[in-house]
Amino acid sequence: MPITAIRKFLELEAAGGILLVLAALVAMVLANSPGSPLYSGFLATPVAVQVGALAIAKPLLLWINDGLMAVFFLLVGLEIKREMLEGELSSLSSAGLPAIAALGGMIMPAAVYLAINWGNPATTAGWAIPAATDIAFALGVLALLGTRAPASLKLFLLALAIMDDLGAIVIIALFYTADLSLAALGLAGVGLAVLFAMNRMGVTRIAAYVLVGVFLWVCVLKSGVHATLAGVATAFAIPLRTAGGERQASPLHHLEHTLHPWVAFGILPLFAFANAGVPLTGLTPASLLAPVPLGIALGLFLGKQIGVMGFTWVAIRLGLGRLPEGASWVQFYGMSLLTGIGFTMSLFIGGLAFSGDEYAAAVRIGVLSGSILCAVAGYLVLHLASARSARSARPGDVLRQGAAGTDD
Repeated sequence: MPITAIRKFLELEAAGGILLVLAALVAMVLANSPGSPLYSGFLATPVAVQVGALAIAKPLLLWINDGLMAVFFLLVGLEIKREMLEGELSSLSSAGLPAIAALGGMIMPAAVYLAINWGNPATTAGWAIPAATDIAFALGVLALLGTRAPASLKLFLLALAIMDDLGAIVIIALFYTADLSLAALGLAGVGLAVLFAMNRMGVTRIAAYVLVGVFLWVCVLKSGVHATLAGVATAFAIPLRTAGGERQASPLHHLEHTLHPWVAFGILPLFAFANAGVPLTGLTPASLLAPVPLGIALGLFLGKQIGVMGFTWVAIRLGLGRLPEGASWVQFYGMSLLTGIGFTMSLFIGGLAFSGDEYAAAVRIGVLSGSILCAVAGYLVLHLASARSARSARPGDVLRQGAAGTDD
């Protein structure tokens, strides 16, 4: 992936992350104002689509979470495929360390959550909630530092977050499915076969893949497997290269670039607006210390940094990789704190883990408090590390400055 394309991608993600925060703040204000009934009523608006005997009727909130988020997962799938074929994850040497860091960043938050909720079968289902990283939000915080954060650190965070997304997709597919409908699964299999055949036949028209993808989404929705996975499956079928090689535009690149602004500035902020509105009436310090919100918050804040830092340190000691170029251990630690910003993915998995409203507020409180804590702490660590590096640097001693960056 060319450097200019990576730069545009990072800038778009960062701007989208800032809008994500604003949307969440608006939702919080509305949910705790006289406009709360309007906010709740808007999300409960019934929306139905019917073709003959086939009908899909859901409140607007579920159309956002099941429908629009399938488009988000379509983009995630495109990003993963592109990175694995020609980007940061295309070689073992470049993908190894981010993959190890991502693995640690998923295992340790789940362990922290389970340790706090152990013995309560009703709440252990939420173990995967703190295991996810919100790439837009995390890159948005990192972007506030400007050039003070090494570009290599941003690329490492991007690669780690993409691997994290891949892990979240696997978790959703394996652990968060309802009762399965064999008939719907069979039709979904037909849709997958058609997508595979189109790819092997060299079909390059994006509209054809989207049409089959919509059919697949409906089948997966009715099957009991979460419908957003249809977006990932469709993405993996869209070809990166065409028979014309460089003379023809890549269908994958074209669709990714088309969808990215819509997802960053439309779908994700709308998701945040729909899911971040937590009524604070009656909220006490004891509410934050309940097992579910405490497990999520500590999983994000402690589990993520321990997992990312610990697994990375061991991997580097074993000679499996090295720190991003120009980044110190202190800066890497600040980045590891930012991986604890779960937000979008954590809220999404929380909705899958707990059906109904019993734990809805607890999940939102845990995700928001843990994500905000990680964002603030990560920013402060990176800011202080950059300021210290700038103070210690002496004009004209570029080589000495570069060497000091790896000894913190």
